[in-house]
Amino acid sequence: MMHITLATLNMTIIMFKSTDTHHQGNIMSVSIIDHKAIPASTMGTAVVTGASAGIGRVYADRLARRGYDLILVARRGDRLDSVAAALRSAHGVAVATIVADLANPAQLEQVAAALVADKSITLLVNNAGTSTLAGLASTSKADMDAMNSINVLALVRLSHAIFPEFKARNKGTLINIGSVLALFSLPGGSLYSATKGYVQNFTRALQDEAAGTGVVVQLVMPAATATEIWELSGVPLSQLDPAQVMTAEDCVDAALAGLDLGESVTLPAVEDIELFKAYDTARLALAAATANGRPASRYALGNRQITHCQETHHAKPI
Repeated sequence: MMHITLATLNMTIIMFKSTDTHHQGNIMSVSIIDHKAIPASTMGTAVVTGASAGIGRVYADRLARRGYDLILVARRGDRLDSVAAALRSAHGVAVATIVADLANPAQLEQVAAALVADKSITLLVNNAGTSTLAGLASTSKADMDAMNSINVLALVRLSHAIFPEFKARNKGTLINIGSVLALFSLPGGSLYSATKGYVQNFTRALQDEAAGTGVVVQLVMPAATATEIWELSGVPLSQLDPAQVMTAEDCVDAALAGLDLGESVTLPAVEDIELFKAYDTARLALAAATANGRPASRYALGNRQITHCQETHHAKPI
């Protein structure tokens, strides 16, 4: 892979070549940007994963409108090239592409290396994700591995690549796309909810690590959104109540409005934000209540002074 920062040369070539088990032959993406025609953006470069469709594609459009140059990452090169061409034409920004399957460890590492190498990057949207909505017993190992690899491992690895860079510069924005299913689970959603629960806790911990710096970390938690992930999940969008499904455009516009408002957690579909504030207050109160070295009284252990471990340690041989 060759990656040259967008601001470095008049002509930039980004090339990615490796074997992908999901495709025949080699994947190669070459994106050429003429910087004589397109000045470097003062906003810097935004990276969007899962950018060929759905929420990722809308993020790419909205960030281009805001003046960011773009690096778009997705598995489907034909779609990615089409999106990139449309954005260059519509917004006059530099758009580079990396075709990569983030479930593939080698390809994920090459994307992570590209993020570290490009000092023009000021924003990362970890949007790539997959879903299989089925009971654990009926979920294949391949589907389970895909959700863990893309929803968790890829998001964490790319965050791990860019977060130290942002902290070193004391500037940058990291947006991780979670889900309201991190807050609860539904039948058939155990694995997906678990991956999004990880994203929630991971991202909120990063927010604590970024406190007092110029680095912004936002957790976006969409509810049902009209993207093709539903068809991939095994639950067609047509089975959902249309009144409860948000468009990808509305979801992203709300998320970016939340970013502008300084929200650390954005729930685009929740009208009464006091509900989340109450949830978060209860979460912190519960955390404080765990700082107790004695069993709760409801377990009726009485005033027993000696723990099981102590009893075992001092027990006399029979």
